[in-house]
Amino acid sequence: MKQILYIKNMVCDRCKSTVLRELDLLGYDIKSVELGQIILNKNATINHIKLEEVLKKHGFEIIKDETEVLIEEIKISLIKKIGNQDNANLSSFLTKRFNKSYSTISKLFSKTEGMTIEKYEINLKIEKVKELIQLAQLNFSQIAYSLDYNNSSHLASQFKNSTGMSMTEFKRLKDWDRKTLDRII
Repeated sequence: MKQILYIKNMVCDRCKSTVLRELDLLGYDIKSVELGQIILNKNATINHIKLEEVLKKHGFEIIKDETEVLIEEIKISLIKKIGNQDNANLSSFLTKRFNKSYSTISKLFSKTEGMTIEKYEINLKIEKVKELIQLAQLNFSQIAYSLDYNNSSHLASQFKNSTGMSMTEFKRLKDWDRKTLDRII
């Protein structure tokens, strides 16, 4: 039976590469590394203390609590949803993904993180908007459409409420203030 270790703050491909490199240096028998997970081969043995030490050095940690695992899986699912520009309805997406009622998921997330899932998704979208503005490949209307906003004015309003500046003002900045995805909450 494979062993799965759940890892907090492993939210991007660069995180996966960092973890994989460290696991290779430790000589562990790894089946795969996914966002938020290290999947070990069934006979793999690891030194948990050493692994935790190495992960902590890079801002990661092993999650042992079931609730924390679920919360991290929710975050990673939403990061993937936004990254893939999956425009599925939030409640339907999470209900289908976790086979739990949206009410249960939402209450648990809010209680644990001190923020609603909806607000978390908005924050992820705002960071994605910042990235897309920096890439300068899409205009504001195209960005709004790609992230499933009804129109660019709705996105503009959310962006201003979240950042305190318009998208145009952000675009003109020399020093773009972007949060890493593991720092959204």
